[in-house]
Amino acid sequence: MYNLRRYPIVLPMAEKYLKAFGETLLMTGSACLVVFAVGMALAIVLTVTAPGGLAPRPRTNRVLSVLVNMFRSIPFIILLVAMLPVTRLIVGTTMGTWAAVVPLSAHLIPFFARVSQVALNETDAGLIEAARAMGCRRWHIVRHVLLPEALPALIGGATVTVIAMIGSSAMAGAVGAGGLGDLAIRYGYERYETAVMFNVIAILVVLVTVVQFTGERLARRFDHRR
Repeated sequence: MYNLRRYPIVLPMAEKYLKAFGETLLMTGSACLVVFAVGMALAIVLTVTAPGGLAPRPRTNRVLSVLVNMFRSIPFIILLVAMLPVTRLIVGTTMGTWAAVVPLSAHLIPFFARVSQVALNETDAGLIEAARAMGCRRWHIVRHVLLPEALPALIGGATVTVIAMIGSSAMAGAVGAGGLGDLAIRYGYERYETAVMFNVIAILVVLVTVVQFTGERLARRFDHRR
């Protein structure tokens, strides 16, 4: 029988890994819900209002495109600091897991919107014209033509977004957001415990691999062209 008193660090560190992993999942999961909802709505508006779209609005489309490009050009660590007042206003604090959800969402909403817009634009124009000829309304075309046809590409874009979210959440740990990044900084870097750093890297690699594998499987499953 093992004498647990000889290994006083094993259980506490195991608990820290589990807690950090749970915080990372909570952080990325909550932010992804916001990103997917807002980003998809923004992508649909950008697609529909584009020149030659279902409801062309050049000025609206141009303004939205400028805003999306502006937020996409800001590095996450700068956006994280710049949004501290907004984060405090929304969640009441600038530290912890929930505080990281705000800048994470703001950082990746434009990214997912662009990825989704590209996927929607790849829809066969002939299908859209056929739906128009049958008298379908714009919303019906979006719901029954654009989204179903672009679903595999949208799933691929969502997969890339989740992976980017995991990387950004680890970066958010540098400012006390919790999660695996915070664990790697506090123990692996500040305390020179390189084993912790490598363990966190290994966990992140496994997590990203699982997300990528799952995303590819789902994309193939919903691709009716295969």
